[in-house]
Amino acid sequence: MRKMILVLFIPCLVFQFFASYSYTAEKKLAQTGLQFLSIPTDARVAAMGEAFTTVPGQSSSMFFNPANMALMNSFVDFSISQNNWIFDINQYAGSIAFNPARGLYGSFGISVLSVDYGEFYGTVVDPTLEKGYRNTENFAPSAFAIGFGYAKSLTDRFSVGGQAKYVYQELGSSTLPVGDIKDGVTKSVDNKVDVIAFDFGTIYKTGFKSLVFGMNVRNFSQEVKYQTEGFQLPLTFTIGISMNVFDLFGEGHEMHSLLISMDALHPRAYSERLNFGGEYWFKQMFALRCGYNYNYDERNLTAGLGFQLELGTDRMLQIDYAYTPFGLFGNVQRMSFRFSL
Repeated sequence: MRKMILVLFIPCLVFQFFASYSYTAEKKLAQTGLQFLSIPTDARVAAMGEAFTTVPGQSSSMFFNPANMALMNSFVDFSISQNNWIFDINQYAGSIAFNPARGLYGSFGISVLSVDYGEFYGTVVDPTLEKGYRNTENFAPSAFAIGFGYAKSLTDRFSVGGQAKYVYQELGSSTLPVGDIKDGVTKSVDNKVDVIAFDFGTIYKTGFKSLVFGMNVRNFSQEVKYQTEGFQLPLTFTIGISMNVFDLFGEGHEMHSLLISMDALHPRAYSERLNFGGEYWFKQMFALRCGYNYNYDERNLTAGLGFQLELGTDRMLQIDYAYTPFGLFGNVQRMSFRFSL
């Protein structure tokens, strides 16, 4: 009974702390760049409100908490995702993880993330023209990240994991005046940055039913800059908790599961946030998901569903979909495909 009270009390305490802190702390805005690293592409994660720190996600765990990759049951796991983001931005992600010797040597993974921003019109200041500028060639910004991850269960309860990733972003070239702008002399400057970033996390199974605690730090790196102004990557510290609530009602509920999860986030560029998620499975074949984001400007509720098909021993096919109302920016939809054997 005391353990049940503790399970219910901890999320309430954390929620109260972050709720009060968000109103008293100084507001943090626009302190980071390369924001594509903080946008989830996986449909299952998005549908659960991004409360995914302690939820085993197989190879896709490298995008959220690499330590969860240590909990793989299959030899290999592969996933791909597409995110139709706001302003017609398309984001794609893929991951593959290997678990040789059933975790004896840990799990190894590779992740890839890319962004298609579309095409933009280029202009440059030209005081000789009535409109004050002239058109230049169109440009298409791009960004990607490639990561290599490793995770291992140190005990039957405690797992650790990390990922090193190469991050690159190109925003096209800029035409800048040289000397007096009226002279019409210009030069072309390429806007490119690259950096090595790190993610790492832990998972701890408490031993009480399926209750799990976890933490992760994402996008830790040195400062980068385009020309003169430097900036940091979207560094985020997260702690999370999750549990299958049907475990509290004893045996006889094998056909059903209801996973409840909560993450508390401390981002570098925003005020503190809370993510809540729920996932109901029927016979491990069909899933309904929902989530809630606290202290976000343009979104709060999330929803989605998933289908899972067993193809044999340790072979599985899964398809997920997520829908996120995004306020003034319309709706965001994501699709994910996963295969393991």
